[in-house]
Amino acid sequence: MKKKLFLDDLRTIDMVYDESQEKEFDIVRTYEEFVLYVQKNGLPDFISFDNDLGLDKNGEVALDGYAAAKWLVYESGLDLRSLQFKVHSANPVAAEQIKGLLTNYIDFLNKS
Repeated sequence: MKKKLFLDDLRTIDMVYDESQEKEFDIVRTYEEFVLYVQKNGLPDFISFDNDLGLDKNGEVALDGYAAAKWLVYESGLDLRSLQFKVHSANPVAAEQIKGLLTNYIDFLNKS
């Protein structure tokens, strides 16, 4: 079975996808959990991104889905050529930033 990862601080799988897909996803709620998951398990085949991930332990705005996407591109060292993703964030500006970054980077890799 292909690995699927769901990054969202509040939503459940059935709020975004068909309820029958719930067992297909691993869920992470924070940027830190996202990074640890990928470091431990490798790059999933599919990632569903939320952007706004609430507040951190200090009550500050937490690192978001865009930060997670930037970590994948700039720091992870992983080959993202075959990554499939969806952005389910309700934040339209951030959703476009995530889509743009990942789409452009994957396109660049596939042309190289």
